[in-house]
Amino acid sequence: MNRTGPIESGSGGVTAELLARYDQPGPRYTSYPTAVDFHDGFGPTEYAERLADASARLNDPLSLYVHLPFCESRCSFCACHVVIPGKQSVADVYLDRVVAEARATSAKLGERRVLQQYHWGGGTPTYYSPDALATLHHQILSEFELAPGAEVALEVDPRVTTAEHLSTLRELGFNRISMGVQDTDEVVQDLIGRHQTWEQTATLDETARRLGYESINIDLIYGLPGQDERSFARSLELVIGLRPDRLAVYSFALVPWMRPHQKRIDTSQLPDLDTKFALLSLAIERLTGAGYQQIGMDHFALPDDELAIAHADRTLSRNFMGYTTKRGTEIVGLGTSAISDVAGAYSQNHRRLASYYVAVDTGRLPTERGIALDDDDRLRRFVITELMCNGRLSGSEVAHRFGVAVVDYFAFELAGLQAPGGLIEAGLVRVNGADIEATAMGRPFIRNVAMAFDARLGGGRGDRVFSRTV
Repeated sequence: MNRTGPIESGSGGVTAELLARYDQPGPRYTSYPTAVDFHDGFGPTEYAERLADASARLNDPLSLYVHLPFCESRCSFCACHVVIPGKQSVADVYLDRVVAEARATSAKLGERRVLQQYHWGGGTPTYYSPDALATLHHQILSEFELAPGAEVALEVDPRVTTAEHLSTLRELGFNRISMGVQDTDEVVQDLIGRHQTWEQTATLDETARRLGYESINIDLIYGLPGQDERSFARSLELVIGLRPDRLAVYSFALVPWMRPHQKRIDTSQLPDLDTKFALLSLAIERLTGAGYQQIGMDHFALPDDELAIAHADRTLSRNFMGYTTKRGTEIVGLGTSAISDVAGAYSQNHRRLASYYVAVDTGRLPTERGIALDDDDRLRRFVITELMCNGRLSGSEVAHRFGVAVVDYFAFELAGLQAPGGLIEAGLVRVNGADIEATAMGRPFIRNVAMAFDARLGGGRGDRVFSRTV
């Protein structure tokens, strides 16, 4: 399909030429600097120092992320860090290591153990039995404490999550779930190796509502093999009918150089660029038409949801757990590949199970790599986060927080925006003095806007690391 005019379905007049120009590899900016810049010169000793630094700030908010990487089977589209264990015993021994890491980490944090956010991700946390999850939860909370009103969330796969899972987790205090759906069309499901009936999804949603979960999120992906506007419209219709509190509509990240199992995907079955953008435009049109507000890059929320309120108040933030209302919260990550954001540094655990086990079993923090942020990193992180979360940047706020003038500090970047053929001429960005804002047409290209302020991006090194921005 080769279109030359504007792409329809609420695209705001975006042309195929514009898509081709800005469809390039780029970060998703769950962090800045991105994980590409992490290095092995930052290890367990450096992370321990940061935890000790953080321990003194008893009243600052703290979040805990637990990575449970195991799945029964591997979906061909998946770009997450997952492990297919083959037998249950392989997964069982992992939990003991996570608890040991929790104890070692809490010891470094001293009395600072109260959690505003507590999140289990994967993989598939509900790969484990309800009893195993209950035991894990109690052991972790023997080291940490949940603050009143804390967000206690996990990711669930409707294909393996039972009513007993949801009931047990609700009794433990979990109040939010995120359900993976991706696409409801059987042809698409066959092409991505993920067969999930609509009955499984709807039944789990109904059970979660009945048990009193406060917030339900559903994940969809556009750009999957076999998708077209007709089939994706049907998926949107079904999901909207459940009226989830939030939806995440992710762009399919094709990164076979990082995830070799994606080589199973027949790329001839993928939607072309303008069709893929039409799918995104369709999602924006249908979801906003159903009363959802577009949040940040790829999220949607009902108007009374905390994310929507934070977006309206310009207090929305972003971290490795996604968009969040908990601005400025430090994050401690447990488990293989988990990333922590503590005391001005990022720290990532070993990604290989064997290396993670050796570190934990020998009493070391399982840090594989990381990075300490300098003053420029902190400033650019704020700028990029503001753009990714709220679509705009206030020059006066930058001056207040960092004591610099946007027009001076970012003179080079602003010149790039204003250059012939730049983002301003393309209609994606407007600049008013020291204030920068993405236009309605620029919001789907917000990663490209953020990239203009990334001092570490360049030299083509992202071409074999990052997914494409559109």
